[in-house]
Amino acid sequence: MNILIIEDEIPTRRLIADMIKKLRPQWNISAAMGSIEETIEFFGQNPQPELIFMDIQLSDGNCFEIFKQIDVKSFVIFTTAYDEYAIQAFKVNSIDYLLKPVNMDKLEEAIQKFERLFTQATPPPALVDYQTIAKIISTGKHNYRSRLLVNLHNGFQKIDVVDVAWFNSSNKVTTAFTFDGNHHIIDFTLDRLDKELNPEMFFRVNRQYILNIEAIHRVENWFNGKLVIKTKPANSEKIIVSREKAKRFKEWVNH
Repeated sequence: MNILIIEDEIPTRRLIADMIKKLRPQWNISAAMGSIEETIEFFGQNPQPELIFMDIQLSDGNCFEIFKQIDVKSFVIFTTAYDEYAIQAFKVNSIDYLLKPVNMDKLEEAIQKFERLFTQATPPPALVDYQTIAKIISTGKHNYRSRLLVNLHNGFQKIDVVDVAWFNSSNKVTTAFTFDGNHHIIDFTLDRLDKELNPEMFFRVNRQYILNIEAIHRVENWFNGKLVIKTKPANSEKIIVSREKAKRFKEWVNH
């Protein structure tokens, strides 16, 4: 039995792999990856596995982008931090899911469900409507982060995320830059913020920046298909969108 793990959080990826090895030591974990780009490249070069463990929110976007580009024949068990409304979609469409943090008992239940379906030799597309699930999740309610608490020398201050023009990470320090020209050091990584902020409002343009849609003043073409973003308020640094993210960035701005 060949298994693929698609999970951008490395500790969760390792945890799932370790638990699978304990529960089904005879299974082969073909590969583990954390992005849409890596997954599509893998499918282009390798046969599809029997089972995929897949996180919904990957490092470069929503996992359902994979199903738009690849005709996935494998069974999929999702790992998710989504709320109960979205989880109902999995139940209705006969997909199993693991609610984070993943535990051994729930993983065993999900594996047993897969094994029952697999022995029936029913192709996954007959059971699963991935596009319907994507639509339900995209329209479902989600408790996105609305504010942040920042430390001051003699206390703390609340800032609303709508007032943040961009988040920057430099030398392992994350700073929130607000539209009024102030900046605040915060105890969040960009990876965490990327998962907790509303994707309609914020976009992870590269490893250093998460940008508010309202902060975009102009977008210019740059070398090799890359983009340069001019912001308001102005940023002294050049904010570059990679060629790989340029298409999705344009779709986000034009949404």
